[in-house]
Amino acid sequence: MFDRSLLAVPAVEAAPLLLGAVITSRGVSVRLTEVEAYMGAEDPGSHGHRGRTPRNSTMFGEAGRLYCYRSYGIHVCGNIVTGERGSSSGVLMRAGEVIDGIEIARERRSTSKTDADLARGPGRLGVALALQLDDDGSDLESGQISLQLPPVASSFATGPRTGVSGIAGSVAFPWRFWIPGDITVSPYRRSVSRNA
Repeated sequence: MFDRSLLAVPAVEAAPLLLGAVITSRGVSVRLTEVEAYMGAEDPGSHGHRGRTPRNSTMFGEAGRLYCYRSYGIHVCGNIVTGERGSSSGVLMRAGEVIDGIEIARERRSTSKTDADLARGPGRLGVALALQLDDDGSDLESGQISLQLPPVASSFATGPRTGVSGIAGSVAFPWRFWIPGDITVSPYRRSVSRNA
């Protein structure tokens, strides 16, 4: 089931609702087990913090769209746009379990040692789903990439976001959400200071 109104709330409210959701792209379906919330202008860790640009414009649009970007020049990662138009609120898909199309995912992620690693981490998840920059702006209700929300939110744990430095990273913003005990959740990594 896809209900856009459930996503038209701030990312910190939408993120727990996305745990257990299933995203399907190009023959592979992944059940989301870990996500991170990004809150736009008020969040220094967000791509929308400094305002709208051609790269991040999807984040300022309608909830239920896919915002795709290249991370560190390597992998394409995906955020689910949440909140009201103009808020640049979104939820990063950090990790998940491949539940359909596992052979395809294994081909795409041929370096994975176990099936639990196929979509563990946002870059790996993007590769498993074959996300592309051209997918930016895709409607997750009716496009070739689709999202099914779970009927009931999973129990979840929260903590600091992975690899986000400064005030947006830790104590003030515990906006990483995951399903406790799930083997596909990625290991936590603190941000590394570039000045050290």
